[in-house]
Amino acid sequence: MSRKALIVPVVLTVLGAGLGSCNKEKDTKATVTVLDSAGAAVNGAYVKLYADPVDPLQADFTRLTKEGTTGSDGKVIFDYSEFYKRGQAGFAVLDILATKDSLSGEGIIRIEEEQDNEETVVVKVAL
Repeated sequence: MSRKALIVPVVLTVLGAGLGSCNKEKDTKATVTVLDSAGAAVNGAYVKLYADPVDPLQADFTRLTKEGTTGSDGKVIFDYSEFYKRGQAGFAVLDILATKDSLSGEGIIRIEEEQDNEETVVVKVAL
């Protein structure tokens, strides 16, 4: 077998392995939908995602806090892609607070890395 015949498969193997490791990270997003008690989308609701750790001295999670306002479809999207590092196991479980005028609701969202994570919060009149 010629030397050239040996080099071509080796080069192709190396290039193939290199291309497979260049996968682009997918976005890590959290979408919260706010509905009223009748199931209608709530436009203009304030939504806050935040960490509420059991041991507050463990780490500073305030960097994960994000706030936004829902659109006409009752949805607000938060992008957490900048916080995810490839190879990291797990990401975050965050509390949700949603309010609009006298309506409020709470929930929890588990954010999985490189996925579109969704949660719905129903807002009601606070008693």
